[in-house]
Amino acid sequence: MKPLPIEFQPNASFCYKFARYHLLPELAQEPEALSGEPFKLNLILNRVLGRYLTEDQMGLSYPARDTEGKMHQVGTGLRFFTSLRAKRGPESPFVWLGQSGMYRLKSDTELTLEAVEDEDEAIEEQADVEFNGWIYAFTFPAIKKGNEAFPIKVGFTSAVEVEARVFGQCKGAGFFEKPEIIGRWQVKRVAQVEDAIHAVLKARGRWKEDAPGDEWFTTTIDEVRSIVSFINS
Repeated sequence: MKPLPIEFQPNASFCYKFARYHLLPELAQEPEALSGEPFKLNLILNRVLGRYLTEDQMGLSYPARDTEGKMHQVGTGLRFFTSLRAKRGPESPFVWLGQSGMYRLKSDTELTLEAVEDEDEAIEEQADVEFNGWIYAFTFPAIKKGNEAFPIKVGFTSAVEVEARVFGQCKGAGFFEKPEIIGRWQVKRVAQVEDAIHAVLKARGRWKEDAPGDEWFTTTIDEVRSIVSFINS
């Protein structure tokens, strides 16, 4: 058993920090990742977790912060935060392929060209498996079209002001015009809802692979709205 790089504590903070700062870099050095081919994240994650934690440790429970009486297991928390950071963290070395937990390692070119987006600080502050917030969709006037599909970014924030999140991540990122927010929906379990929206759009072939990050899709606001409505129904 390898020694843990940080002190073990059965809580959400440990799960988040261990997943973000230690598990992701180690996963990127596994043979499946280094091959450059698509791989299933959970398969190698279970192997890496087994190097550091016993089954008893991963089975320990801690109370959810915002849901009285609800408990989360350490193993579940670690898998959630690893998946969360692998999908959308600016520090992630992976590209999420949107199918059954499949990923591939980013190329050197992608790592160099990818624009680093601001992080939603509420995730770190709340650091829990479930939280509420807003799904938003925005684009830029120069690429917006009428009845045709066009590039739309679909993201989430747990902040009260969607504008602050959108304008904050575009500020200083090399954009020459103000973003236009074309949709917003207040939802529960916002991170999970966003993952579901992205998965549907990727399954439909809408993902814009040549855009920075993995949240841009060539779609319409009506399509995004219908997916949000279906997931929330």
